Order: sequence, then C-alpha cells, then structure tokens
Amino acid sequence: MTVSPHAASYYAASSHEQPDYPTLKGEVSVDVCVVGGGFTGLNTAIELAERGLSVALLEAHRVGWGASGRNGGQLIRGVGHHVERFRRDIGDEGVRQLKLMGLEAVDIVRERIEKYQIACDLTWGYCDLANKPKEFEGFAEDVEELRGLGYTRELRLVPANEMQTVIDSGRYAGGLLDMGSGHLHPLNLALGEARVAQSLGVQVYERSAVTRLEYGTEVKVHTTQGVVRASSLVLGCNAYLNGLDTTLSGKVLPAGSYIIATEPLSEALAQQLLPLNTAMCDQRVAVDYFRLSADRRLLFGGACHYSGRDPQDIGAYMQPKMLKVFAQLKDVKIDFQWGGMIGIGANRLPQIGRLKDHPNVFYAQAYSGHGLNATHLAGKLLGQAISGQHSGGFELFAQIPHITFPGGKHLRSPLLALGMLWHRMKELV
Repeated sequence: MTVSPHAASYYAASSHEQPDYPTLKGEVSVDVCVVGGGFTGLNTAIELAERGLSVALLEAHRVGWGASGRNGGQLIRGVGHHVERFRRDIGDEGVRQLKLMGLEAVDIVRERIEKYQIACDLTWGYCDLANKPKEFEGFAEDVEELRGLGYTRELRLVPANEMQTVIDSGRYAGGLLDMGSGHLHPLNLALGEARVAQSLGVQVYERSAVTRLEYGTEVKVHTTQGVVRASSLVLGCNAYLNGLDTTLSGKVLPAGSYIIATEPLSEALAQQLLPLNTAMCDQRVAVDYFRLSADRRLLFGGACHYSGRDPQDIGAYMQPKMLKVFAQLKDVKIDFQWGGMIGIGANRLPQIGRLKDHPNVFYAQAYSGHGLNATHLAGKLLGQAISGQHSGGFELFAQIPHITFPGGKHLRSPLLALGMLWHRMKELV
C-alpha cells in the first residue's frame, strides 16, 4: 500500500508541527489494538488509556489523514438524522437518550480541548439555514424540543428579514442560531489528540497499514512489518475500511465531499459576510456548509458524490456554488481545494457496536458527514464498553440494526446515487 501525505488542504498548510510516529516493526502485545488514526481511533485510545488499559494504535498513513483531518470543521449538536425512526427498536426513552447523547457529544469535544489545552481555533456559534419557509417553521419545533431536553446554550430564531445580522446573503428564508455548537481546525485537533494519547502511554504507529486480521480470544492484527496481539480490537476506519472486515464494509458507503478555501479576506469583508463568525449549514440533500477560518478565509464545502470519482477541478466545481451564496466573492482567489471520503450508512445513524460472532471486536463508523462530535461520543462509548463500564449508551447504539447496502461492492454506489437524486428532485417540488 502506498502511503500518502496529507491532502493539499488549508488545514495541512496551517497545521501545527506533526510528530513523526514510528512504523510498527516486530511484535507488540497490548490490551487493545485500535485501527485508524482519525477521531474515532484517537478518542477511543484516549478513553481506554485514561482507564488504565494498554493500547496500540495503527494508522495506514498519517494521524488525521482521512476525513478527520480534512472535514468542514463544524462542531454541531446531534447524532444521526431523524432518530424518531428508531422508536420501534429502542422505544421512547431510547430515542430521548440518543438525542441527549447528541448534546453530550459536543461537550465531550469541549471538555477534551479544555482539559488538554489543545490549540485548534475553537470558536462558538453555528447557524442552521432554512432554504424554504417550511424549514424555518421546523426550526421553532427544534428549539422547543432542545429546551425540553434541558439544552442550556443560547438559541435564537432568525427570521428572513433579520438574516443580514448573521449572513450577507439573500438566499435563505431564516435561520436557527446556536451558540452551543461551533467550528474549529480539525487537523490540529487530531494532532493534539494524538499527542494526548501518546502522553497517556498509547503506542501510536503511522505508515502501518493493516493487511490481515485474525479473530479469536486473542486478536492478531498484521501489518507488512509487524503484528499486534490484543485481547480486544477496535476498527475505527470508517470510509477507509477498504474491505478489512467484509461485514462492516458492506454497511458503510464511501462518498466524496469537497471544500475550497479563499485567499484571506479583509477584516471588513469577513465581518460583512458572517457578522457573528458562525459556522453555517443549509438543509438541502446536496448540502452547502461554510465558515471563516482563523485567518479570515472562507471555507466552503459540500457536494457529496457517490461515484468514487472526484471532480477534475474541485475549485471550478465548487466556486459557482459559493458564488450562489456570496456573489460578492466573484473576484476573490481560491487558494486551496481538496476532497475526501466520508462514510455513509443507510439509516444515517452512526454504527457503534461489536461483531456478533466475535464479541471482542468493536467498531464505530458511518457518521454520514457529521462525525466531528459523533466520533468523540463513539470513543467514549467504546472506552466504557471495553473497560467494562456499561453506561447504557453503547448497548443502545448496538441495538439498532444496520442494513448492508444492496448491489455489492460495484453497484451499491450507483444505486445510492439514484436514491439521492430522487431526494434532490423532491426538493424542487
């Protein structure tokens, strides 16, 4: 397997210095082997190490190389989409607990950053954007529900005639401002968490792609130059599982998502575009999300692709989408363009559990583009389950069934693309 450098993103260009972790060579014995050096793996390793377990973490490329180090950087409350759909599986109280964990997930990130003093440009403030008046009406229901769950952060409905106070665009029918969600530099968060993990005794290995797994009472995880023996295994690869476990691979679909970053904007223009410096996300299937970086670049992303083929020119593909929102940026230069794979599940709920036939093999995947907080929640739940500290959250997620995408490896992406096209057609009605 060819080891790749980080994507040529704004994040890579502005990241803190990255330690050069060793390649696994020879044999290592630990309590838990974690595969994947993104947020899922890093936070699971931290949770386990904080509980006194020995951990080895294997990353095929560099820490934060996948979606964790190149995503939109939006830290938004909630896990899953329309979790009421799972009432038949987990009951009314189970649905309520999922919603509460969606709020807790942001607090886990907040507390980790504060506890370990991780410098990652954390900024509070997020706004849901309504494309249609009906969506804005739904925001009022969201506020009522959040208050009922005990959410104490500032929430404010912003009608269409007041949207200039949060965004300089006439595109939207209203918004929901949430000061308990926000945005950050994801790669710097991942690098900071890797340093935390190592300081807690986690053995971090880069350039150590897993080539083969041997399940059993003792799990053996093989790389080209070494092997890890462990009592338990965590697979935290998400969209980059690459058939390592065929059962899990069939339940997560890799999909491409893309981001552009402008040149630094003047302080006046940045203030004009997003007066409150909030992260933004609309409600369409082909979602637009955007925010300002710490050095006042506009980071604009979206355009989820299921074909497996990236646009030939991401900048040329994404810039017109940005200009539909901010026409005033037509003469602004695009300095960075990049993409990456996110993991999509059929029911858009994170998949957290253990293999039925191998109860010492745990996994978390399929965050469906909302992984920054959900990965940290998954790490906590996995840490609790593996260490024997059962809070109920892990069992709740594990109760929910997840279907295997139809069509096999080669047809599942085209079939899903057709389904998503149908949803986009509905938006036009």
